[in-house]
Amino acid sequence: MLNTFIGDAGHLSVIVAFVAATIAAYSYFMATHNQPLGETDASWLRIGRGAFLLHGVAVFSVVACLFTIIYTHRYEYYYAWSHSSNHLPVYYMISCFWEGQEGSFLLWIFWQVILGFIIMRFNKRWEAPVMAIFAGVQLFLTSMILGVVFGGVKVGSSPFILLRDFLDIPVFKTDPNFVPKDGTGLNALLQNYWMVIHPPTLFLGFALTLVPFAFAIAGLWKREYTKWVRPALRWTLVGGLVLGVGIMMGAYWAYETLNFGGYWNWDPVENAVYIPWLVLVASLHGLVLWQRSRTALRTSFVLVITTFLLVLYATFLTRSGVLGNASVHSFTDLGLSGQLIIYMMAFMVLAIALLIYRWKQIPISPKELTTYNPELWVFVGATVLCLGAFQVLVTTSIPVYNAFLGFVGVKSNLALPADQIQHYTKIQLWMGVGVAFFSGLAQIMWWQKNDKSSLTNSLTVPGILSLLGAALVILLVQYNGLKMNLTYITLLTAGLFGVLANLSMVLTLIRRKVSLSGGGVAHMGIALMLLGILASSGYSNIISQNVSGLLYSREFPEETNRDNVLLWRNDKAPMGKYDVSYTGQYVDAPGVPGYVDKQLLFQTADEYKALARADIKRGDKVYYKAGDTVDIMPENTYYRVEYKDRKTDETFVLYPRGQVNEEMGGLLASPDIKKFLGHDIYSHISAVPPPDKEKDWSEVQEHTLSVGDTIFLNDYFAVFRGVEPAHQTAGLGLAKGDLAIQGDFLVTGEKKQYHVHPVFVVRNRMIGRVPDEVEDLGLRLSFLNVDPNNRKFTFGVSTTQKDYIILKAMEKPFINLLWSGTLLMAVGFGMALYKRRRDVEVAVQPAQPEAAATPRPRPIQKSRQVA
Repeated sequence: MLNTFIGDAGHLSVIVAFVAATIAAYSYFMATHNQPLGETDASWLRIGRGAFLLHGVAVFSVVACLFTIIYTHRYEYYYAWSHSSNHLPVYYMISCFWEGQEGSFLLWIFWQVILGFIIMRFNKRWEAPVMAIFAGVQLFLTSMILGVVFGGVKVGSSPFILLRDFLDIPVFKTDPNFVPKDGTGLNALLQNYWMVIHPPTLFLGFALTLVPFAFAIAGLWKREYTKWVRPALRWTLVGGLVLGVGIMMGAYWAYETLNFGGYWNWDPVENAVYIPWLVLVASLHGLVLWQRSRTALRTSFVLVITTFLLVLYATFLTRSGVLGNASVHSFTDLGLSGQLIIYMMAFMVLAIALLIYRWKQIPISPKELTTYNPELWVFVGATVLCLGAFQVLVTTSIPVYNAFLGFVGVKSNLALPADQIQHYTKIQLWMGVGVAFFSGLAQIMWWQKNDKSSLTNSLTVPGILSLLGAALVILLVQYNGLKMNLTYITLLTAGLFGVLANLSMVLTLIRRKVSLSGGGVAHMGIALMLLGILASSGYSNIISQNVSGLLYSREFPEETNRDNVLLWRNDKAPMGKYDVSYTGQYVDAPGVPGYVDKQLLFQTADEYKALARADIKRGDKVYYKAGDTVDIMPENTYYRVEYKDRKTDETFVLYPRGQVNEEMGGLLASPDIKKFLGHDIYSHISAVPPPDKEKDWSEVQEHTLSVGDTIFLNDYFAVFRGVEPAHQTAGLGLAKGDLAIQGDFLVTGEKKQYHVHPVFVVRNRMIGRVPDEVEDLGLRLSFLNVDPNNRKFTFGVSTTQKDYIILKAMEKPFINLLWSGTLLMAVGFGMALYKRRRDVEVAVQPAQPEAAATPRPRPIQKSRQVA
């Protein structure tokens, strides 16, 4: 039955949220207009607070309404129908919430409501100017899901549009209240636990970039050019932590879900997130420089503002449709391109114009930076980050250049690089060299008084150890028959220096009983990440080389024929130091640990239900008895692949996943990964027999048998053990008076025995037969006839080509350095954040006189806190 109430309530809540954000923005503006920082018009402030609170309540209502239509399978709504289905578990229903554009916009709005409430509670002094900007951003974001028409112009795309209003199909003309019984489901590649946590983390990171931006604009607006730094710094740390972790979550998701063999593919959407994070980290270092030495304030303004504008630009790139086929991650255009451009240009013009207008009034340090000033090298490191971001930005924006030139009538032949990985990597590796080196150098100089002698003493040990370590690694690489070019050698040496220099300073601080440097720990993590990237990507080794001399198929690309191994079911094949065998197809059955062999299941008319042909158990625990109905997730097939080390006889099993989906280009393969301390074995399916193609069975050979007879079937033999009544296990749906019997065969294969039960049915005086198949052996047995007088039974045997898969496997050396470096980076951010935990309290206290513009040298002391 059509239910429009929940949609009407959700749409009304969106309208209320939009109006309340408009009122809040205007009221907060009036509250602080022509007032010094910390003083406000109380009446306008009350209106602003009330309006933003109402905005927050309305946003929470929109979230509740949208999730309700997904959770309750209200397929009369296009959003629920296009993103969910009846059989999704709850955690994937949560993922459905932000799979679409409207839901992801709503997630972004939700996080900014939470952040706005925190600012209202803990930053009273800055509340009015900062929240005026916050509410203004919310106004624009809420307009993206408004879904109303003003003067013939559509504003926003509503997540509460009815399916009949979105699709123009005949069924709605005959029955306007038609509601589909099921939805189209969640994208197969998004049915992963990372989809539950990665997007919220990423959008929280996006939302967090607004906070320092709002403080910076408020500082320019109120002519408080230095006081904004202290509260903004803490939020910048949080943003850098959350956005960085969110990016690496996406990298790990790609690593274990996609099959391109890595974790970063330089896709334009990946780049659109990576660019703002680089600039955000650079802005963090600028803010720290001002806090310590009263320098780089103008740089801090520029970088903080640029970070948020780049987030808006990333939004335009991914949601306007301008990327077209350049990215597999981008959204389709919902007609919001004009709004996105207005949104981006409004804040770009506001921010840049205000910055230019106030530029000359922003304090600058009269101090001349020399080679022995750590501030110089921190600044150089931040510059390296910005240059790296610029290189990625210029190339990623090529579709935007083409769209703009086409709009003004100029034909453009610009195209993205054919090999994007090579294009970006050749520059980004050198950026990594600079980041690793300057982070180590600046960290050592940061904590001491520097001159030629002290700096030489501090750099000698990590420098020599780095060179020795690099030399040792180069020798080991050459010993294993591999080469290392100049770029790799430089990155290796710089990465080792980054780790050792930061580690030496952290140990020095511990020895001197000075509080640990979060920056040093984070820098160590980033240097480890660079070493992990160098090892795992630069020396990834394909171990599934085709050594058979066979061409698998002329239709396959050369890479598939060259770099994959063909595995016949239950046959062993050599692969590197392993013997590998493919032993069957499995399926996910919720509630049962691991996966269930398809041979234990009989498929019913409902693809999400199967009947157990035998007990399904793990150890001594029986989860389903023979004949029970089993809930399954049929979309994905898991191919059981057993690896055995020829030298040690150690074995492990992987279950690479495959799904044949013609709408998404054929086979969707996801890897399974065996993790070792020093490397990963990364395996994925490259090809399987077409599941929609009928098997080519041989001509049936008939055998008339008595109980106890043995027959030979190819290389196997089968014993006919008798005939027994067939039960509902076969899904026969027998009625009273029907007859069903099944033969009981024990087939002995190469490695194990199989119970086979072909069925003979008499229903409504009609004879039917249900053959039984042994997929492992490529055999099918049919119960053809019964001779009750002579107690003879006739069975038909046919054979087919055995099942197979084509598998690709790679060894990823030292990839754990990347993941452990990520954790260390996050810990470093957390430590720096913890050290500045009192900044919020300081920010709400009465203003203190600003420190003198001229910095004073500071020796190491216990109270030193750096990011």
